[in-house]
Amino acid sequence: MTGLHERHLAVSPEWLSLYYRRPLELTRGEGRHVWDADGNRYLDFFGGILTTMTAHALPEVTKAVSEQAGRIIHSSTLYLNRPLVELAERIASLSGIPDARVFFTTSGTEANDTALLLATAHRGSNQILAMRNSYHGRSFSTVSVTGNRSWSPTAFSPLQTTYVHGGVRHRGPYADLGDAEFIEACVADLEDLLGHVRTPAALIAEPVQGVGGFTAPPDGLYAAFREVLDRHGVLWISDEVQTGWGRTGDHFWGWQAHAGNGPPDILTFAKGIGNGMSIGGVVARADVMNCLDAHSISTFGGSPVTMAAGLANLSYLLEHDLQGNARRVGGLLIERLRAVGARSPAVREVRGRGLMIGIELVRPGTDDADPDAASAVLEAARAGGLLIGKGGGHDTSVLRVAPPLSLTVAEAEEGAEILADALRAAG
Repeated sequence: MTGLHERHLAVSPEWLSLYYRRPLELTRGEGRHVWDADGNRYLDFFGGILTTMTAHALPEVTKAVSEQAGRIIHSSTLYLNRPLVELAERIASLSGIPDARVFFTTSGTEANDTALLLATAHRGSNQILAMRNSYHGRSFSTVSVTGNRSWSPTAFSPLQTTYVHGGVRHRGPYADLGDAEFIEACVADLEDLLGHVRTPAALIAEPVQGVGGFTAPPDGLYAAFREVLDRHGVLWISDEVQTGWGRTGDHFWGWQAHAGNGPPDILTFAKGIGNGMSIGGVVARADVMNCLDAHSISTFGGSPVTMAAGLANLSYLLEHDLQGNARRVGGLLIERLRAVGARSPAVREVRGRGLMIGIELVRPGTDDADPDAASAVLEAARAGGLLIGKGGGHDTSVLRVAPPLSLTVAEAEEGAEILADALRAAG
């Protein structure tokens, strides 16, 4: 055990997780690579939990941060803030939500917390619908709408939450149905559920479940849900903390795969927009955003430095068509990983879209999750020079692959080879 690890254990909560038997201290990053304190170089296929969205040490972002820090670092939302207004204008336009208003926070947890506050205040109800296997943050309110027991440490809740079928396509009671029948069954379940509970304020859903193992319903499920929700006056919150900004390749936002009945009422974002800086936020229709009847501010949300970083990062992403790169290189990577998975009896499924890919592991010859294998592959990949993540629900064990969106074809090929070797070594 290193000295820094010992010091970490002495001052940190026991529940603060660290990856690896010998935890890494990352000291430098450049492009799609990072270096640890011992000088070892790694290809980064996890990007600080999908947060380093464009590249490590992107010159355009570091320059914007440095220049803004040299002018003023902090002011709070009590004062006009030009970078905040400029970034809010761009996000409102990109969101697809009509007459949109934007509120900035410091994290995805806080963004989802704010969305829940808005929805419950607007609807006058503390009833929330959420998806099974979901994850929405670590605050008291967001834990209470998280449908993943591994990440929900308390049953106490300020909200009354009911969990809906549909977020997981290939496990559960509807797994054997075709896509159209799957959607039909989930919609029927939602209709039945709404007959048994008081009218909820909102449904909160990740278009692709992140912590839950990069699993998603068939395209169009949430559009079908929207028809039901609208009849009952229930708002739709799309949690885009992990799916936003073009990561899925086919769409800029995850909700756009379910756009048949229009955009969500509320959209939350975080992670990738700051490329490592602490930015989160909420986009909502003006009538929803303006429903609060008390004053509010944010001390750190919309900081001039983080807003400058977000503006530079978003500009780079759009100007270099990183969504298109995610589609092209991500498509190549997922095919390579499917070929790798076909040769491994431990791989149940390789799924995903763009640069958001999950590899579900099971005990060979069974359908049972194998978390020990996931940990072993994580270690073997590190030994080979590759950093990945892991996740899954109560009955799944998934390797999470989510590189920066500027990933090259050569790096995708290299990462797939390292993962193939890691699966063989762990098997």
